[in-house]
Amino acid sequence: MRLCESRESRIMNQPGFGNFTAHMVVARWSRAAGWQPAEMTGHAALALAPSTMALHYGQAIFEGLKAYPRADGTASMFRPRRCATRFNRSAARLVMPAMPEDDFVEACEKLVRADMAEVPAAPGGCLYLRPFMIATEACMDIRPAQEYLFGVIAAPFSPFTAVSDGINVWCQADRIRAAAGGTGEAKCAGNYAGSLIGKAEAAGHGCQDVLWLDAAERRWVEELSGMNFFCAFRRADGTIELATPPLAGTILDGHTRNSLLRLAPLRGITTTQRPVELSEIIGPDSTVVEAFACGTAVTVLPVTGIVAQDGRHQIGDGRPGSLTRQLRDDLTGIQEGRNPDRFGWMHEVSLSPVGVAAP
Repeated sequence: MRLCESRESRIMNQPGFGNFTAHMVVARWSRAAGWQPAEMTGHAALALAPSTMALHYGQAIFEGLKAYPRADGTASMFRPRRCATRFNRSAARLVMPAMPEDDFVEACEKLVRADMAEVPAAPGGCLYLRPFMIATEACMDIRPAQEYLFGVIAAPFSPFTAVSDGINVWCQADRIRAAAGGTGEAKCAGNYAGSLIGKAEAAGHGCQDVLWLDAAERRWVEELSGMNFFCAFRRADGTIELATPPLAGTILDGHTRNSLLRLAPLRGITTTQRPVELSEIIGPDSTVVEAFACGTAVTVLPVTGIVAQDGRHQIGDGRPGSLTRQLRDDLTGIQEGRNPDRFGWMHEVSLSPVGVAAP
């Protein structure tokens, strides 16, 4: 497959999500027939009735993962089966049908085979995959739908170089992202819709994102709008504790978060999953030396400042920390094939010749 020059230029030069690739994979489910075989189609608009239940009652979930090119013409997806498992946890929370994990992974493989030629050639370029499911039944009854569409779309991806020097986050106490017993741990569309007002307010404070606090006390940090949060404390004996808020039903069980918790000990770093109070980070006696956010899109993104009700607070020396850089390099090294994959995280995908979609 050869892109027209204008489109290829846009894809290769635009960081983050550029344009969508030429194909998508779709499968349909009904209560009567179950899942039908997934089909490859051209990337196109969906035909939905105005009464489609996803538009009214919000049954919509998604995942995100990346496929990385290899020099031998193959590709490798990062932890697709873990994505499939979390996808089904989200589905269960919203009373949607489970997608068999093998079928989920196979659908992602199909799209990688079809569109890998559109990956940017720049270092770090990859194919971002977005599996999703929506309720498609046309009905106004308030109940779980009886028809669903599963799909996978893709976008060529280049690294977020513009923010590699770190971001500032707005930490305000008036709004919440999630509460105990809610949908905070599900990757559903409504969680992101509810966070958008916070991101808009953050921009007004010169920040790029929100560091959300807990719903009960507005005291404990949780996560950003679409990323998990870590901070590194220097203990009295000079060692480092890398802490992240625990999974307690209100934050997402991030794949990158999970991976970093396994990589950090290899560097002799103690990791803890514990409640982290905002005052521990920005208080006068804080021992935090660096902080970062993490997620599939950004991988590891330094957080160099927090803006709260009482003003602006610098994290460490205001620059990305050495541990942040090391962990990012450790993880991207595995993803891009530069480091050994000792955990078995990469899922190899054999590709057809460039420009030919696999059957």
